[in-house]
Amino acid sequence: MSQRRRLPNSLRWRAVGWMEMGLSQADAARASQCLFRHEGGRTTTVPQLVADHFQASGRRISATTVRNLLHNAGLYARRPVVCVPLNGRQRRNRLCWAREHVSWTQQQWASVLFTDESRFTMESDSGRLLIWREQRTRYHQSNTVERHSYRGGGILVWAGISLGGHTDLHVFHGGTVTGLRYRDEILDPYVRPYAAAIGNDFILMDDNARPHRARMVEEYLEDHVLERMEWPARSQT
Repeated sequence: MSQRRRLPNSLRWRAVGWMEMGLSQADAARASQCLFRHEGGRTTTVPQLVADHFQASGRRISATTVRNLLHNAGLYARRPVVCVPLNGRQRRNRLCWAREHVSWTQQQWASVLFTDESRFTMESDSGRLLIWREQRTRYHQSNTVERHSYRGGGILVWAGISLGGHTDLHVFHGGTVTGLRYRDEILDPYVRPYAAAIGNDFILMDDNARPHRARMVEEYLEDHVLERMEWPARSQT
């Protein structure tokens, strides 16, 4: 004998709300069942929900009806937010960094040059993936897809911005970016002059990529008295 799963309280109250808004009891029940199956996987497609409903109840329901029920429940197909995977320690470090800087003034932030590399590629990034989510829940964890950065080949560029301006865009022409290239192509021609323009309070923000943390890079920053901001691992600029 199969065991029936009970609807969670959140869906029960939602069903009551739908009926108060004018949905029939039958439509509210169908919507609740669709959502109950949907909660386990937000990437479930409408045809899958149609098939699941038929398998569970033996009754056919159209794709249009499923879409209407989901829309009436406040769910719409949207692309998920993409983020890098983080472990517990990395999450704690991010939170600690945010708390340390939450009281910074605009003048303090104006001394920071935020820099980053970005790769442009002709490859697809699977942007066709859609999820079902409620309005104003774009950044909820259940609506986020983790994806590693720098997939495939392409062209790599670097740039920096601050509250008062920006650097020129630098293109890395071929080969791997090493600590030597980072020092000679980025720090010396871009960062050092920018630091001189900002003054003694200048702070460089770059991430923890291996070329950025090479010994020769550390020595260059120390020799030219360039302060670097501590940046949590796997944090995006």
